[in-house]
Amino acid sequence: MALCPSIILHNSPFPPHPFQLVAIPTLSSQYYPLKSNRFTDPPLLRPERFCTIPGTSLSSSSPSSSMEAPPEGYRKNVGICLINPSKKIFAASRLDIPDSWQMPQGGIDENEDPRDAAIRELKEETGVTSAEVLAEVPYWLTYDFPPAVSEKLKLQWGSVWKGQAQKWFLLKLTGKEEEINLLGDGTEKPEFGEWSWMSPEQVVDLAVDFKKPVYKEVLTVFSPYL
Repeated sequence: MALCPSIILHNSPFPPHPFQLVAIPTLSSQYYPLKSNRFTDPPLLRPERFCTIPGTSLSSSSPSSSMEAPPEGYRKNVGICLINPSKKIFAASRLDIPDSWQMPQGGIDENEDPRDAAIRELKEETGVTSAEVLAEVPYWLTYDFPPAVSEKLKLQWGSVWKGQAQKWFLLKLTGKEEEINLLGDGTEKPEFGEWSWMSPEQVVDLAVDFKKPVYKEVLTVFSPYL
């Protein structure tokens, strides 16, 4: 399908920058002192109308779209685009997929609000609790699992899904970088080995192929903040 004029994908205006890898901390540094959560209600960034981009599908939503039903057959999920004061984006390398980097994401629990899920997943995967919610993509973005990934997740989850339907949130780190801990808050098994602040182009380039269209769309919607 043709792209909607209001959300045409384009290359980021920011030139590529070298990035510094930060390895996973040792177990002795698993727990950082927790800081009080400081989250504010985000504005909704809405295109003039909804459309489909290659490799993704969008579901129409109302202004209060956080609890809108996702497309059938897709697992509900949240994605978190975390930026620092310099507007660089947090990305981390997956332990289970070599050379694959991604932004934090995770499943939405039963009856859990997507915004609450985003805050929880950020803490579980990165240890970060000092962050401000800046914006939300007010519709679901989906990607399909490749066959090999689908089979692996079928064994892991005990259920079959076409892929994941994601609600994306933009958050800004308000604490210090030392708060970032890839061992998370200790409630879940670590997923990442290294992390870095990246440009939008680097985030897309280092993502697995089946997530690239969603990443391009997310970063386009959040571009006023980047």
